[in-house]
Amino acid sequence: MNKLMDQVAYRTYSPAVETAREYYNSDDADNFYSLVWGGEDIHVGLYHHPREAVYDASRRTIAEMATRLPGLDAATRVLDIGAGYGGSARYLAHRFGCRVTALNLSERENERGRRQNREQGVDALVEVIDGSFEDLPFDDDAFDVVWSQDAILHSGDRRKVLEEAVRVLRPGGHFIFTDPMQDDDCPSEALAPILARIHLETLGSPGFYRETLAELGLEELAFDDASEMIATHYGRIHEVLTEHEDEVAQVVSRDYIERMKRGLQHWVEGGRNGHLRWGIFLFRKPNRAAI
Repeated sequence: MNKLMDQVAYRTYSPAVETAREYYNSDDADNFYSLVWGGEDIHVGLYHHPREAVYDASRRTIAEMATRLPGLDAATRVLDIGAGYGGSARYLAHRFGCRVTALNLSERENERGRRQNREQGVDALVEVIDGSFEDLPFDDDAFDVVWSQDAILHSGDRRKVLEEAVRVLRPGGHFIFTDPMQDDDCPSEALAPILARIHLETLGSPGFYRETLAELGLEELAFDDASEMIATHYGRIHEVLTEHEDEVAQVVSRDYIERMKRGLQHWVEGGRNGHLRWGIFLFRKPNRAAI
């Protein structure tokens, strides 16, 4: 199944992916995300109220995504691309008994994820693999579900990520994901501070994902638009960081904290101005007889 695993130590990544890898492997980023962003889940949450705990809102996103997938059980093979610390993979293993492969670019995050798998007793169900979603080390038609949360934005070749996701998804399988996106009509200059912060030229958009995945043969089943969560989530992270800044500063540099606070505020402003979109996309790969 893992066609490239013998090359794992010799991988080279695209510039955008390598930039993200170096960032998430840094001491500051690892300590910040594990302390402030929820511990297991480093993605956008679904909030019932703006002051809700980040962990609870982040867990809700995972649970909501899972409810949209039919027939999750112990026979379901799931691939999580851009899995972070593997919180979603562990949720699916605990809740449904799924066998989950969690692929992620940061070796440091992956080591933490493997440790959490062992501590939570799901290491037999969740396999963590170092790698890039632009070049998936798996055979065609290998997974029932391809899952991703707020990771695809880090690619400089998002079409390639989608091509790879479709390739490894079996006919009849589902591709479910979230991603911070720019509005289809977003002015080119509106997101300049955000893009500069994450070293990218663009974000994806709902139109890009719809059009590209349609070209690749997938059927869109739903887009649950929750774009208001961008401002809510990044604002909540900003609040938590500010409230616990002295504690966080014991393991995260003050320079990183100040840059992070400015960056979070840019995301809040982009969300409030209607330039950003976010929600749960669900696609299905038709059975071959229907193609």
